Amino acid sequence: MALPWKLHGDGKAVASSEVVNPEERLSWPRTIGFGAQHVVAMFGATFLVPLITGFPPSTTLLFSGIGTLLFLIITANRLPSYLGSSFAFIAPITAAVAAEGRGAALGGVIIVGALLAIVGLVVHLSGTGWINALMPPVVAGTIVALIGFNLAPAAKQNFEASPLIASITLLAVVLVAVLFRGMIGRLSIVIGVAVGYLVAVAMGEIDFTPVAEAAWVGLPEFTTPVFDVSFLPLYLMFLPVVLALIAENVGHVKGVGQLTQRDLDPLTGRALLADGVATVLAGVGGGSPTTTYGENIGVMAATRVYSTAAYWVAGITAILLGLSPKIGALIFTIPQGVLGGITTALYGLIGIIGVRIWVENKVDFANPKNQLAAGVGLIVAIADFTMNAGSVTFSGIVLGTVATLVVYHLMNGLGRWRGTA
Repeated sequence: MALPWKLHGDGKAVASSEVVNPEERLSWPRTIGFGAQHVVAMFGATFLVPLITGFPPSTTLLFSGIGTLLFLIITANRLPSYLGSSFAFIAPITAAVAAEGRGAALGGVIIVGALLAIVGLVVHLSGTGWINALMPPVVAGTIVALIGFNLAPAAKQNFEASPLIASITLLAVVLVAVLFRGMIGRLSIVIGVAVGYLVAVAMGEIDFTPVAEAAWVGLPEFTTPVFDVSFLPLYLMFLPVVLALIAENVGHVKGVGQLTQRDLDPLTGRALLADGVATVLAGVGGGSPTTTYGENIGVMAATRVYSTAAYWVAGITAILLGLSPKIGALIFTIPQGVLGGITTALYGLIGIIGVRIWVENKVDFANPKNQLAAGVGLIVAIADFTMNAGSVTFSGIVLGTVATLVVYHLMNGLGRWRGTA
């Protein structure tokens, strides 16, 4: 059977006024090279989520690769994307693992994935209008921002485990991001991890015994999800993540559409469905949940190569890496101090992504409904307000999300009714 990509030009070069479209490819050696770039771009952030949450890195890499291939199939090879680990899940997963173990956390992951898939089907049939009405930019930006800022105490805890190594790691991230452009600048997280890791090795803080004992090839660790009615309070903590994933996927579709100068909005439902299915699959096997990756959009923007063939290469490569227990054991040797420096930067960046949504959509913060919706939601989440209703406890992310939605839509509705909007 013929492969679905046609050769772009001579397969060797891309003119400055051209792009390699999703249905095109360069020569296979070049395509494999671009696929390798996507693996490097996603790697740092993707393995950090299982390290932070205690999930197996090899399992995460395996399901990340499988999820990417599923995404390409469901979107009919028309929407280039890599599905890496989602940072939006870190807070609820961490809380769930601490309370009831990894199996309960995976139950929450599967619930979120199933809901996202259902939303994808609805969007595919009805369009994105209702999403824009439910989550205008001020609401979407606030929800994404509060998920990142709510994690600030976790970053502090990691940082305090080894302040010196954490500081060196964070400084490396900052310096690489500001001193280098292009691919190197976008890999500041990966390079920061490498620098901090080498310092930790020099200080004798890493034990390589587990790496030496691990096999080069083998199946990763699988974990069975656990569902129980008594876990309802934990599952509720996961629900706001659905809104964050919707915002991320919609933003990805629009971003790639803008870069390729195509209207890709009709693929939004497929993208949401694909991410939902990939997240469910990861949850079933014990891997970290997935989402589309901005790091890989940056690679496409820099290279002007949007070929989905490169993403097939990246997905297959991730699967192969996931089938190497030795690589998983090596990732697990990264010390807490390095994570402290990285999470200080990453959690802040997640929050700033929400702010970026406000800026790019020119949210008017002179408008009281925008001021209060964002302000109240952020304070509730950052302070980690809690509320008990019988045996159910609602956390800061849940309450912050609800507060943002209620305040915005209440003020918007009353303003229209009174003619003050």
